[in-house]
Amino acid sequence: MAGKGEYVSHVLDLLQGFGTVTARSMFGGHGIYRDRIIFAIVVRGTLYFKADDANRSRFIEKGLDCFTYIRKGKVCSMSYYLVPDEVFEDSEALCDWAREAYAAALRARKPLAVLTPAGR
Repeated sequence: MAGKGEYVSHVLDLLQGFGTVTARSMFGGHGIYRDRIIFAIVVRGTLYFKADDANRSRFIEKGLDCFTYIRKGKVCSMSYYLVPDEVFEDSEALCDWAREAYAAALRARKPLAVLTPAGR
């Protein structure tokens, strides 16, 4: 099996059609970013894409699980889901899934607070 760095590099190569995508180490895995927005994670050699109410059903319909981890003896989950194996055979299909994950990441962003002068 390829090392962690090799797998992440492979994922980045497959996502070239999606635009400039980068990876950063985090918590024993990697975050995958576009425009400094995380839309995917790689943990233990597995790729997960961001999901929300708009795209989660696509993952669930394929029987794909969300990312889980153990914290203080409890199972915790995150809104990242396994990427279907078949899209790794077609980088265009993988990029389509990445676009939806990126859109979910954009929707999840908190809007910047609007600053107004005091008393208005």
